[in-house]
Amino acid sequence: MKFPENVKYTNDHEWIRVEEGVAYVGITDYAQDQLGEIVFVDIAKEDETIEKSEVFGSIEAVKTVSDLLMPVTGKVLEVNGALEDEPELVNSDPYGKGWIIQIEVAEAYQLDELMTADKYAEFVGQ
Repeated sequence: MKFPENVKYTNDHEWIRVEEGVAYVGITDYAQDQLGEIVFVDIAKEDETIEKSEVFGSIEAVKTVSDLLMPVTGKVLEVNGALEDEPELVNSDPYGKGWIIQIEVAEAYQLDELMTADKYAEFVGQ
């Protein structure tokens, strides 16, 4: 399992990485491994503001469907259009090409409330 250091993690297995004022959000390597083969990703609309812990979409695997929960309050800037044709990118590259949405973080202090890579690894028993 990979747990990049430049990423913050939630108890619900989402991650967030801020680059030059834009935050990328996806699911963790652990989550995609537990879900299995991802077959469909349903994502919130662009320009929608979503509160921390609210559902911003769902992810469908062969065996189950799971809600995606927002790690921090933010406005959706872009959805990863590549996932429409290639949802399996979430499996093969969860922290790279498999990102799910880009957001503008509304409450920066909320980032400090999330787990570091070490804490998340401990949380999932790695």
